[in-house]
Amino acid sequence: MTTRRTFLTTAMAAGLAAICGFGTAGTAMADELDAIKEKGVIRIAMSGAYPPFNFVNEQNEVVGFDPSIGKEIARRMGLEAEIVTTAWDGIIGGLLANKYDAIVGSMSITEERDKVVDFVGPYYTTKRAIFTKPDSGITSASQLDDATVGVTLGETHEEWARDKGYTVRTYKGLPELLLELENGRVDVIVNDSIAAILAMKETGQDYVMLPDLETEVIGAGIAIREGNPDLAAAMQSALDSMMEDGTYLEIANKWVGGDIR
Repeated sequence: MTTRRTFLTTAMAAGLAAICGFGTAGTAMADELDAIKEKGVIRIAMSGAYPPFNFVNEQNEVVGFDPSIGKEIARRMGLEAEIVTTAWDGIIGGLLANKYDAIVGSMSITEERDKVVDFVGPYYTTKRAIFTKPDSGITSASQLDDATVGVTLGETHEEWARDKGYTVRTYKGLPELLLELENGRVDVIVNDSIAAILAMKETGQDYVMLPDLETEVIGAGIAIREGNPDLAAAMQSALDSMMEDGTYLEIANKWVGGDIR
């Protein structure tokens, strides 16, 4: 099943549940911000498996660029942030089912996703990249027809690889992808460039990034339920102020080593 089918099926299921009275997805109102403020907590979702953007440390805490951005936005809104980790391929369905209030998990802004959720941001940019081991013999994207391609389940890279007709294996997150590449169970992996490069630098893993992949710059945004202009405006205002006063750059320098706007 392609990413698109998985995504749309999940979204429609969540919407049907709301209509039938099994949840509140699809019924978000313009005053949802008031309800969040009354609770004093905003629930923020991410996979927890995408270092250095979001991952679980040795103290079993979810840390990284994404939770730092999410917590700072919450602080500027006068809220506490509750971090929720969930499988990436069902993360939008969870948002629509009201399991959390926002996704701050390095989600690429796409036309398809924008049909069912609203986005704040983007809060950073990256691009698709293909990585292989130095001794794999693969030096060009044109050589992938006979290769086994590793991707994270539910990411836009999965849909892209399947549309290309590649032999695809899916995994839960970036650490598993890197391990499978290192052990030779996949020939290449497809991932956002910044996250993969930083993660392999951290682990000391040798890699080659194929130089001839034609790809566009991708914006990562904060997903919220549709119909919440007040919440979107408040989160955007907090994000803008972070970027203006230098806090964003401090967070970016700490986790990714530079400005990724």
